Amino acid sequence: MLTYEDCVALAELTEEEVAAIAEHERVPEIIAVELGNYLVHDPHGVPKIRRIIVDDIAHARERGDLAGAARLKLVLKRFVATHPPSPTG
Repeated sequence: MLTYEDCVALAELTEEEVAAIAEHERVPEIIAVELGNYLVHDPHGVPKIRRIIVDDIAHARERGDLAGAARLKLVLKRFVATHPPSPTG
């Protein structure tokens, strides 16, 4: 049986990246794992995930959640470092 952590690892994401997707899309985290898995493996998906995290940072700032925005900036930094843009996207 696969655990949640196994699914996150198979998606090549961190739990924090999955949480950002779940927050943005307003879906449960296990659904966000599947969406993230699809996007990470799609030639145009990595920029979409970056945009999701950037949007989450903006929303956190808008609601005055500076700690959340700072946390999401670290999530974005890690995501960009581990998922460089593909030649097609």
